[in-house]
Amino acid sequence: MFELEFLSSELIKPSSPTPPHLSKLQFSFLDQNQCIVSMPFVLFYEKSNNFTNFQRCNLLKHSLSEALTIFYPLAGRINNYSYADCNDQGALFIETKANCQLSDILRNRNQYHNHSKKFIPLQPDKGTHQYGSLFQITYFNCGGLAISFAMPHMLGDALSQFIFLTSWAAIARGDAIEIPTFGSASIFPPRNISGFDFSQWVFKENLVTKLFVFDASTISALREKYSGNGEKLSRVQALSVFILSRIMASISQAASISQAKEGENNSRFMVFNAVNVRPLLDLKQTFGNLLWPAAAVIEIGKEDEIGRRIKDSITSVNAESVKKLHNEEELNFLNETVSIDSLKGEIDKYTFSSLCNFPVYDTDFGWGKPEWVTTSGMVFDNLVIFVDTKEGRGIEAWISMTEEDMAKFENDKQVISHVSSAPNGNPNFNSRL
Repeated sequence: MFELEFLSSELIKPSSPTPPHLSKLQFSFLDQNQCIVSMPFVLFYEKSNNFTNFQRCNLLKHSLSEALTIFYPLAGRINNYSYADCNDQGALFIETKANCQLSDILRNRNQYHNHSKKFIPLQPDKGTHQYGSLFQITYFNCGGLAISFAMPHMLGDALSQFIFLTSWAAIARGDAIEIPTFGSASIFPPRNISGFDFSQWVFKENLVTKLFVFDASTISALREKYSGNGEKLSRVQALSVFILSRIMASISQAASISQAKEGENNSRFMVFNAVNVRPLLDLKQTFGNLLWPAAAVIEIGKEDEIGRRIKDSITSVNAESVKKLHNEEELNFLNETVSIDSLKGEIDKYTFSSLCNFPVYDTDFGWGKPEWVTTSGMVFDNLVIFVDTKEGRGIEAWISMTEEDMAKFENDKQVISHVSSAPNGNPNFNSRL
């Protein structure tokens, strides 16, 4: 078990002050809908032949200061969860040293999440909203390093984080960047949407998170298996169907299944897929939360409908439906659709979020692309996050469940036969990434 030694802590401020007219960033109602947590990302880099870690850290600090001038909300603070106070107080920047080699992490990625919280300065659900952004640099004995980055979810979604990361890296290299756009509140004005407070029913303790890797050939086979009627599911949709079907099979209680089949208890799963609405509104470089949850309800015993229902729910999020979000009556209808009180019988809720096709491995600060990019400190029950593997068309699935549910899922025979590496270990794990 490795340990980290604390080295230093400071606030990195923008290289130029934020103009007065940009001092307040109003949250949109999509921002307001987010839980008061962060989603940290950790990027692992090999030793550089051209930079010492001291030089790398100085470059990171200098370029971060310049980046914060452009991404000014990240140097501010959250005020009453209604707007960002862009006051240039600075981003938290911490340096640590690990008593191990980077290879110790890369060779044991399936055990990474047991120690992942050590790579982030504050835990995702505790105090992160005090800062606009948080960073931690971790040095390894071999000369490698890790860079973690987190920000309050209310400031932006995962794509926003990678818009920032790739821009920060470009600034470090001395390259030009595409200036982001802020202020999605002009598109989605803030309003009362308390019915969408998902945190009250997905945030839990006693969680375990594990990594499951699916190679390209397995995903291709799943696409063929679950596609039909002339419509082919995407890589992510097919993998979502497989994982959810195995969850339903391995976790559902026999009594509940029997009751559902007899019509005594309409036991169901509610599935949410986070849909990026930027392409629908031509908002490519917009920073913020531009996500909408596509909801599908699937009854236990009707697993053959999972693919169609998931695809239909995602397809229903289109330019026309997104424009309806400006309509108060439409919002009230959607509130009722996903409200727990409106759902009769037992319901299990799962959220799928995909980072596939994001520029996850494009963050090159001048010493090469990261060896591995992953998440840290997941704090949501029944959450599945998909990330492309560095090479090929494989997908890493980080799955967060209660310990009891995870034990059932990871020992499911079909899960074991489909993954490139189960959490219990596979000697060929790294060769598949």
